[in-house]
Amino acid sequence: MLTKPNKVPAEVKLSAKEIDFLKSNELCRFATASQKGEPHVVPVSYVWDQDYAYIVTDYGTRKLKNLRENPHAAVLIDAAGTQKLLLISGPVEIIERGEEYRRLYELFYSKLSWVKRDPWKEGEAPFIKVTPSFKAGWGLKG
Repeated sequence: MLTKPNKVPAEVKLSAKEIDFLKSNELCRFATASQKGEPHVVPVSYVWDQDYAYIVTDYGTRKLKNLRENPHAAVLIDAAGTQKLLLISGPVEIIERGEEYRRLYELFYSKLSWVKRDPWKEGEAPFIKVTPSFKAGWGLKG
């Protein structure tokens, strides 16, 4: 019996126009699925940094439970009133503490006004790092 080797999905390359689009928005729809495949989609803030999408969530959320069972997610970004949309999906990493956590917190704090209004401490809310292994979209060619 032949088995397929466990391959890590290749990261996709994004165009400069797609990266500008990702950096110019802060809201997306974040999709996860349980181990049984039940989808869960919620609107969240995100930050695009160093070729990854990052979101933050609270402990006890359905999305975090799903990601612990099935560590893959999709992020859909669209700009209201335009014909521009980008979907990226791929494996995730949950970042709960450490140097990268603190760097991400400072990044979110500097970019998102709601973080300044409702701050938290390390260990109170994990970050989710999405590595794009698939992309699809429209209105962003060029």
